[in-house]
Amino acid sequence: MSAAKSSPSSPDLQRVPMARRGVMLVISSPSGAGKGTLSRLLLDTDRDITLSISVTTRERRPSEVDGVHYHFITPPLFHAMRDGGELLEWAEVHGNLYATPRPPVEKALAAGRDVLFDIDWQGAAQLREKMPDDVVSIFILPPTMAELKARLTRRAEDAADVIEKRLKNARSEIQQWPNFDYIVVNDDLQGAFGDLNAILRAERKKRARIAPGTEALVQRLLDQPI
Repeated sequence: MSAAKSSPSSPDLQRVPMARRGVMLVISSPSGAGKGTLSRLLLDTDRDITLSISVTTRERRPSEVDGVHYHFITPPLFHAMRDGGELLEWAEVHGNLYATPRPPVEKALAAGRDVLFDIDWQGAAQLREKMPDDVVSIFILPPTMAELKARLTRRAEDAADVIEKRLKNARSEIQQWPNFDYIVVNDDLQGAFGDLNAILRAERKKRARIAPGTEALVQRLLDQPI
């Protein structure tokens, strides 16, 4: 009688958790292209990633909660944080200031937690410059400019003149696509979300991020008798 084969549920074939450094997943897009929706889907379905909550000087929208979507602060406080070195990146977008506080991000990465950034291309560039080994950047494109306008209109959170300003700015923002690691066209939400998940899964397995855990595993393998 032949020996019984080990099943995938056998103790010796269980997945081996390995320590790793977290991923800074940066998602950018023109306003209305879908980065906010895709970010929320990722946060709702992946327990290993957390949102980097930005500070901003713009007015809070009716659907937003302070401390959940953004930390809404005054311009003087923003300038004090920037001048004190407390910001990892900052940018002015549509006349308002946005930034990422530094300490929470560094703490999460060191603990092996992934951090999601829903920011504009200016902020993404600063993150790449300061932490190039940790950043994975994704640019979301709309399928057409007509669809982009329709999404901004359906959102019903901005006045007509603001929508026109966002559409005008979108043309220059779209030209930033060559500066990103990955491009995802959001012509189908579930398809775009699938692409996003595939990118994150692959980046979590990069050798540089799992090197400490891999070294320990390899040493255990070499120490085991055959």
